[in-house]
Amino acid sequence: MAEIIRRHPRVHLAPRGEPFHTLARAIVGQQISVAAAQSVWNRFAGVAVEVIPEKILRLKARQMRACGLSQRKCEYISDLAQRFADGAVQVHRWPGMVDEEVIADLVQVRGIGRWTAEMFLMFNLLRPDVFPLGDLGLQKGLRMAYHGGRKISLKTMKSRGESLRPWRSVATWYLWRSLDPVPVEY
Repeated sequence: MAEIIRRHPRVHLAPRGEPFHTLARAIVGQQISVAAAQSVWNRFAGVAVEVIPEKILRLKARQMRACGLSQRKCEYISDLAQRFADGAVQVHRWPGMVDEEVIADLVQVRGIGRWTAEMFLMFNLLRPDVFPLGDLGLQKGLRMAYHGGRKISLKTMKSRGESLRPWRSVATWYLWRSLDPVPVEY
């Protein structure tokens, strides 16, 4: 880990902005490449003008689809916007909640699973000890940094994660940097 950190000086995990914006961007980026996600996000943000729930709720599905969003992602983002607009999502409570409580709260929103909730914890709430074991980049980073690229078990990954407590978010971020020096933004 020390070698990876030395290879990436003056870069660090930084907050990514307002909760709705962060979650909408994470939904856009699900299951597509970083480059594709950025392209779709740029078009979506351009159409929305301002990525806030009230503006998103005014968009028609065809406008969102024209940005490159799947029908399902349009539904997810609209549902997220509605939950923020009507107060079903209580953002003000999250800072005082433990990570697993925030995850449980977020996965109630259509289109937000554990991975998206963990990215939110890391990039929006800046929680220091998130270890998203379902993340393919983290898995590859662990294999490359500690196991010569060999396949490793979930048990081995969990064990390695325990040795990185209480800074597993930071370790994850640096393991991602070891694979791709350009940070993903959510």
